[in-house]
Amino acid sequence: MPTSPAPEAPAYDDVVAAAEQIAGHAVTTPLLESPLLNEKLGGRLLVKAECLQRSGAFKFRGAYNRISRLGDEQRRAGVVAFSSGNHAQGVAMVAQMLGVPAVIVMPTDAPEIKLANTRAYGAEVVMYDRETESREEIGERLAAERKATLVPSYDDPLIIAGQGTVGLEIAAQAREMDARLDAVIAPCGGGGLISGCALALSEECPEARLFTAEPEGFDDTARSLAAGERVSNDKGAKTFCDALILPTPGVLTFSINQRLLAGGFALGDAETAGAMKAAFQYLKLVVEPGGAVALAAALTGAYDCKGKTVAVVCSGGNVDPGVFAAALGADKD
Repeated sequence: MPTSPAPEAPAYDDVVAAAEQIAGHAVTTPLLESPLLNEKLGGRLLVKAECLQRSGAFKFRGAYNRISRLGDEQRRAGVVAFSSGNHAQGVAMVAQMLGVPAVIVMPTDAPEIKLANTRAYGAEVVMYDRETESREEIGERLAAERKATLVPSYDDPLIIAGQGTVGLEIAAQAREMDARLDAVIAPCGGGGLISGCALALSEECPEARLFTAEPEGFDDTARSLAAGERVSNDKGAKTFCDALILPTPGVLTFSINQRLLAGGFALGDAETAGAMKAAFQYLKLVVEPGGAVALAAALTGAYDCKGKTVAVVCSGGNVDPGVFAAALGADKD
């Protein structure tokens, strides 16, 4: 049976087209600034609040760009996705908006808020065991059985382009704030967000250096960039950043990131919890663990902000109350 040719990586023009496609549907999220945080860091920190996006995370952008382009027959057959939660919610919300049936494969240890919201958007949820089952195999089987369209969470040209609209907005908003960006840092799981942003920012802000932020033990993209090839995480690694638990970088995303990124940072869970607390204290934002790692990179000095202007993406805010309450009680300032 012949295999389909691998899709080509998107380019800057695809991100611009995605911005036109999602206009009026996705929220243009604010780029926030705290004088107190700036004083503390000795630089200028701009926080892109994607936790305020529809469905509570940046994933809505790529999901809308992908699903809204399906033909009538494809829409009737429905979509299948696999996700620990944010892509699940983004796909489910877009599918509900467009009248498309959706089946989402989610791990049994997904945060309850993400499971509840995905079901509330009308999607059918199929559970799997992250330790013993393959979500990719389950998703592909369901898509084949139902003749549905599989909507990948990151390694897809239209998904990457949709996520890249975050970068377009950062560039435009920074200009409005008379801010010349020295660096942009974004959370990274499969790499869809940072690769899409890199396509946009390498054109819009070519002087800015671009970095990933990942949890310790799941810094596969940073290590892949250093090694010059895709490497995997150890299977025994653990983190509370549920949105960023992936084994290895995507093929398409890494092809972009290898070309355009300057490197990456690995943050411990305690440092990320401190960033969640700081986002609430200084910016009044509710940020989930996986959404706070880029902020943690700036606050901990993993990237030295002194004398620089740095934008970080807080990519999602879908966090269970107990996890958020524990972060607010974190000792780390």
